[in-house]
Amino acid sequence: MKIKQTLTKVSALVCIGVGITLTAINLYGLSQDIRPQGLFEEDLRFENDISLDYQQTMQQLVRLPDETDSEFAARASFVISQGLAHIHWEDEADTRRYNQLVPIWENYFLYFMGIASNIPEYQKYHFADYDRSIKRGIGICGDASMILSQVLDKQGIPNQLLSFPGHVVLAAKVADKEFVFDPDFGVSLPFSPDEIAQAPSLVNNYYRDAGYTTNDLIGLNRIYHNNYERWNGVKHFITKKYYFEKVSYWLKWPLPLAMLVFGGWLYTRQRQSV
Repeated sequence: MKIKQTLTKVSALVCIGVGITLTAINLYGLSQDIRPQGLFEEDLRFENDISLDYQQTMQQLVRLPDETDSEFAARASFVISQGLAHIHWEDEADTRRYNQLVPIWENYFLYFMGIASNIPEYQKYHFADYDRSIKRGIGICGDASMILSQVLDKQGIPNQLLSFPGHVVLAAKVADKEFVFDPDFGVSLPFSPDEIAQAPSLVNNYYRDAGYTTNDLIGLNRIYHNNYERWNGVKHFITKKYYFEKVSYWLKWPLPLAMLVFGGWLYTRQRQSV
């Protein structure tokens, strides 16, 4: 009987301790900024890669009065490119340096998945939610395109993510025609995906006018000459992570509260049985 009471007491104290710890972590996270401090030029793929902070980016992603679908999509594509720093994602050895590994104070579920699961997608995490992605302010083509997809969704503009080998862009239907937008580079292309795939050199002047180099154009031509896959939004593009992220953020506050309540109930029950 005493052994059972001891185990109940220990379980209660563990639940209370974990609940207090997780609550403290969450509260600490409210005071933290997930956007890395000090993005160094040598760590960025593009020169002058990020010029907008989170608030500026969100403000500029508000649609202007009388702005057409095509005008808004083009401007949003450029804004996203200025609000997201394209770091050397795969080459960065320190996953904590730019918060590729989601910090424990941001979301302890994603943090522990990153350090314990051995799954690369959690060790260097791409947010599904566009607001969180902009807050962190780092990413690559897939992150930028997922942001743009959700921004256009909110405006009722039909779109699909397009994954080429080595690059992700967005196709959106505007003015009864499908155009391609590259929010990673901040470039809008008045061509359909098939037109670009059949003649990749069509894109050259648009990227060149945006300041990209001949080497960039060579790489893009090689990429766009490949077959691509279409995805019906972020939920389709990263289905498992999309739902896991939603659940993990929904549970991050209720779980420690539930542990405190359950631990308190266990402890009271144990005391009453003595």
